[in-house]
Amino acid sequence: MDFEITEEQQQLSDSLAKFLANEYDFEARKAAIGSSAGVDAKAWATFAELGVTAIPFAESDGGFGGGAVDLMAAMEACGEALVVEPLIDTLGLAGRLVARTGSDAQKAAVLPGVIDGTAVMSFAYLERGRRYASAPKAVRAVRDGAGWKLDGEKVVVVGAPLATSLVVSAATDKGAGLFVVERGAPGVSINAYRTVDGARAGDIKFAGVKVGADALLGSEGGAQEAIDEALDFATALLCADAVGAMKYACDATLEYLKTRKQFGMPIGAFQVLQHRMVDMVISCEQARSMAVLAACRVDQATDPKERMRAASMAKVRIADAARHVSQESVQLHGGMGMTEEMKVSHTFRRLTNIAQRFGDADHHLARLASLG
Repeated sequence: MDFEITEEQQQLSDSLAKFLANEYDFEARKAAIGSSAGVDAKAWATFAELGVTAIPFAESDGGFGGGAVDLMAAMEACGEALVVEPLIDTLGLAGRLVARTGSDAQKAAVLPGVIDGTAVMSFAYLERGRRYASAPKAVRAVRDGAGWKLDGEKVVVVGAPLATSLVVSAATDKGAGLFVVERGAPGVSINAYRTVDGARAGDIKFAGVKVGADALLGSEGGAQEAIDEALDFATALLCADAVGAMKYACDATLEYLKTRKQFGMPIGAFQVLQHRMVDMVISCEQARSMAVLAACRVDQATDPKERMRAASMAKVRIADAARHVSQESVQLHGGMGMTEEMKVSHTFRRLTNIAQRFGDADHHLARLASLG
């Protein structure tokens, strides 16, 4: 397998990394998180200008026809910068579900805004007390004349307070269904908050929310396969994001070991700390290899089980590496590693959150066992 990225992917990564270094440094990120919006509007516009938001969509929809592999380098750069804008939720989840299941009219109504950066989307699928279950149960959709009526609650919808529209999974009489719902639609209420790593999320209640017949994506009851595929695709992107965050943690820790002095010499001169640093780098490189494998499989696998195995194996390795690298980076920084002023403490939070999102290691080990 060729693990090298193409020249075009490298150019995009370099352009994005340059923007993030110059315009989205640690202080700018903190200012964005502390703002009323919780994100940097200029950053989102730049993602669209650079073409990041167009990558995973078909050329017929106005995109570049790429996949997870094409987004890997960009996601690594975003992970290294700890970007809080909901790229994965818009591109890998909600936008992908519209692209995969929507009619030509639905795609024409939704995707151009995603691609040009004027629209932000979130996928509402998690339900209270059901952990990582992807099949909807708590939100019900029943026919209401020519349209539909939704009732129930979704929790931890990342990006929901920022979204212009939502893709909502709901149980219908025939099974899982997907519906496009405007965030400001009557009956939609959002309890917004920040996640541990600074992203905006919310719990959403749907109280008699009425939508038209054109809000249903695909067929009634036929959405579960598309939901599972989108979650695996988003998991591959999340793994790439984690690799970027781990790379920063390793680089920052190595620099600290070289400059922090104790007993008249850099603490990096102590062999025991050198060994711990090497172990961190090994964990990061192993995680990178698994992230590449996951991206390749979600793009190319024709057998859903093969895709699911690769996504779960990568997530297990990423979760373990995220725990190891994040905890070691904080410990090797000493007390400084816990302070708000150090980016490494925020990287710790990012990696801790990533280890849980879309299923923790136990969840994915159980899924691997069920796949045989």
